[in-house]
Amino acid sequence: MKILNKEIIADSQGIRIIKIDIHSPDIAKKAQAGQFVVLMVKEVGERIPLTVVKADPVKGIVTIIVQEAGLSTKLLGSLEKGESLYSMVGPLGHPTQIKKYGNVILVGGGVGIAEIYPVARAMKDAGNHVTAILGSRTKELLILESELKEVSAEVLVMTDDGSYGRKGFVTDSLKELLGKSKYDLVYAVGPLSMMRAVSMATKPYVIHTLVSLNTVMVDATGMCGCCRVSVAGVTKFSCVDGPEFEAGEVDWEELLKRNNIYVEKEKHICRLNNM
Repeated sequence: MKILNKEIIADSQGIRIIKIDIHSPDIAKKAQAGQFVVLMVKEVGERIPLTVVKADPVKGIVTIIVQEAGLSTKLLGSLEKGESLYSMVGPLGHPTQIKKYGNVILVGGGVGIAEIYPVARAMKDAGNHVTAILGSRTKELLILESELKEVSAEVLVMTDDGSYGRKGFVTDSLKELLGKSKYDLVYAVGPLSMMRAVSMATKPYVIHTLVSLNTVMVDATGMCGCCRVSVAGVTKFSCVDGPEFEAGEVDWEELLKRNNIYVEKEKHICRLNNM
């Protein structure tokens, strides 16, 4: 699992986002849009689930994008070209159902933009008219804009501080689009609060809306139970049953409450990592 290339694609406000190309022919041959890998930097480290942003079956390359947060992701970000991972398994999770829907809107928030990119490519190849809405805190943290422009008919950018594109939330642009034209699918990846807002925005229009809940995965093999989510009243695991679910069937209140359980521990771990 040798690292073939590493590029820092965003570095601002204490946030660093890195793109890494990894030599993994077997995974590259099978990976589909919407799937993820689980990797370990070192033998004694954590397992980290990350979306397959791009797979080149000819060259045997798997591309991932990671935002440094805790110890494990910072350790991953410290690796250089030529170094190797301890392990990487995949592809995992159910792939996105790719077909010709018609007019498709893809919504990505923060590092979630990396996760809508492979879906955008696949949707375009299937003959869909793709519109991408990208959201970030500021211009310096916006990723993959040029790549998404290559596979989308239209790309709309929203920033929290108005430093690029329009100031506001991704749902502002989404509501405007839904009020003007008919769309057949909305696909969203980002923070839970963003995906919940997207779900609420599309509900009045009765549009097929998918969200990817890979953000709540920890172990990503179905063992830890941290990614439990109620979907249509049934308990599901994001890693083995997802990571994609129908947005309108997700119990967002329960999911947000469960996710908040780990906030204080995450802050404690981050403080220890920075010591």
